[in-house]
Amino acid sequence: MATSALYACTKCNQRYPFEELSQGQQLCKECRIAHPIVNKTNTICKKCAQNVKQFGTPKPCQYCNIIAAFIGTKCQRCTNSEKKYGPPQTCEQCKQQCAFDRKEEGRRKVDGKLLCWLCTLSYRRVLQKTKEQRKGFSSSNSSSLNEKDHHSRSHKSSSIQKETPKKKPKLETKPSNGDSSSITQSMDSGGTDNFILISQLKEEVMSLKRLLQQRDQTILEKDRKLTELKADFQYQESNMRVKMNQMEKAHKEAMEHQQVGNYI
Repeated sequence: MATSALYACTKCNQRYPFEELSQGQQLCKECRIAHPIVNKTNTICKKCAQNVKQFGTPKPCQYCNIIAAFIGTKCQRCTNSEKKYGPPQTCEQCKQQCAFDRKEEGRRKVDGKLLCWLCTLSYRRVLQKTKEQRKGFSSSNSSSLNEKDHHSRSHKSSSIQKETPKKKPKLETKPSNGDSSSITQSMDSGGTDNFILISQLKEEVMSLKRLLQQRDQTILEKDRKLTELKADFQYQESNMRVKMNQMEKAHKEAMEHQQVGNYI
């Protein structure tokens, strides 16, 4: 009897029939509940909205390049960090001079690395994903090992019924179990390392995209101001031409009246 094809969920990688997965995201029912999709969110928080009303559009911070500098050239986070921890240093991840050395208190949370604020958030997300991946991998690995153990026990029981037990096969079965556990451990560590590397690359791509968006927004803002200046210049130039024409016309009329008066 032919079985229907199973498809993997994009979050937990468990296989389900195609009808049970959501359209577009391809998520199972449990992942749809655990990770709901937010369609509409505010792109600016309440605090920044108040600052925009009070101080106007923010500028890119000279340290972190985040468009959040409402007063001066630095955002509030970098200003407070500079007062508390001193001048910024080079971030080990993005290589920009925007990381503040928080000593052992802050480095303990990121495995002793000197990271800026954005890279710290990215690194924490990578660690969280790695922990979740390890839990899922260990649970699936333990279930597969239990199935193998159950199968080997049933096979041993059938062989014991047919043959008399000997001490030598028992001694040979122990290293095989050790080898299988070492192989699974190496596979676990290798898969985890690959997942960390992929997650870090994804976070770097996302941070670069955010940086490009900020740069594009800055360029658009400058283009808008330049366009306004050009329009204002053209308006002032046209007004000057109109005034000059009016003055020239009035001067000609005055000269004509003066000539007529001289003839009379």
